Amino acid sequence: MLRRLIAVLALAYVLGFVAFMVTLPRPLEGRTTDAIVVPTGGPGRIDRGLDLITAHQAKRLLITGVAPGVRPAELAATNRVPVGLFACCVDLGHEAVDTRSNAMETAQWVKAHGYKSVRLVTSDWHMARASMELRAALDSDVAIVSDGVPSEAPLGLLIVEYNKLLLRRIALWIGIGV
Repeated sequence: MLRRLIAVLALAYVLGFVAFMVTLPRPLEGRTTDAIVVPTGGPGRIDRGLDLITAHQAKRLLITGVAPGVRPAELAATNRVPVGLFACCVDLGHEAVDTRSNAMETAQWVKAHGYKSVRLVTSDWHMARASMELRAALDSDVAIVSDGVPSEAPLGLLIVEYNKLLLRRIALWIGIGV
């Protein structure tokens, strides 16, 4: 009986991982939202967010999880965009240190601005967990749109991320860290 239970759990884990892999989100085109949110941490994320705000796909952009010493002029120079873009349309969040605190920082920012729709821009492999954390932190009337940044993540990173997703989902279900 125990062997069957272990076999069923192992099969469910493997099938869940396969589903996780085949449903990695792609970049989203042609959808305007009130806001764009980019958690730092992966290549292409900030570039994608800046491209979207430059294309007027939202009113403002929050880059969450920025190191405390980083200033708008540095990010503008690094990403080859006018520093004026930061003055009008980009906010830097310096409080977040992980995916969960990115979501909390974002929820405060969204509420302060009264936004009702958010485009979440993050690495394709990170989207499921980042979206889940953001959904848990935001009011239920705020729509989240996923905009995955394509990556070539190694298998080990994908397995670790899938495990984090499962553990955090269980924690949310049982009310830990809500």
